[in-house]
Amino acid sequence: MSPLLRVHGLSKEFAAPHGTIRLFDGLYFQIQPGEMVAVVGQSGAGKSTLLHLLGALDIPTSGEVWFDDVNLATLNADRAADFRNRQLGYVWQFHYLLPEFSALENVAMPLLARDLDRYKALKEASYWLDQVELGHRASHRAGELSGGEQQRVALARALVTRPRLLLADEPTGDLDNQTAENVFNLIERLHASHGLTSLLVTHNEGFARRCTRILRLQSGRLLEEEPSAIHRGAQAFTQA
Repeated sequence: MSPLLRVHGLSKEFAAPHGTIRLFDGLYFQIQPGEMVAVVGQSGAGKSTLLHLLGALDIPTSGEVWFDDVNLATLNADRAADFRNRQLGYVWQFHYLLPEFSALENVAMPLLARDLDRYKALKEASYWLDQVELGHRASHRAGELSGGEQQRVALARALVTRPRLLLADEPTGDLDNQTAENVFNLIERLHASHGLTSLLVTHNEGFARRCTRILRLQSGRLLEEEPSAIHRGAQAFTQA
């Protein structure tokens, strides 16, 4: 099976007052269809930056990100936006729901943005609200929902386009322990039931152990760990 995502020699640097900051250098890895991969590491290691690069929200200093046969660096702004809308689902730590719209309308937004017929967009949004167990809250606005409900609406919005890759950046980071457990259980269930390919940044190593693979960003390098051996230390990840 061909990988869905291929990363070759990826590096990212930032200019700073006292010199250049290199977050990571020469990263190589692949994501196969159907995998659920966790990215872990200390704060400031570059986990969110890595997700931005994989999601065509930023460009690397060097190296390449390939999605199937598309080199993301070749996409201009309009093509990158269309790529994100059609190929990717993104869940952030904060839900970013539009407060003036209902949960149903928020979920439908990615489809409405591509000018899909409103009836069809709302019908698909209704299906995904049911999938995240919030069909009964469709008419409620963001401020009328709990934190966990808001994040579930955000998950439905990410999946309403039926993306080929789900990217989630600390999707449970702002939630209490029990609500975080419930949201992760939902992500895990939808990943399995809908045949998703998922890449999740998380600081929760218990959640990471439930993924197919674990990639750890540490001192600018990428290390791979088996989920069952996360406490036994990492071995350097090498190019396949």
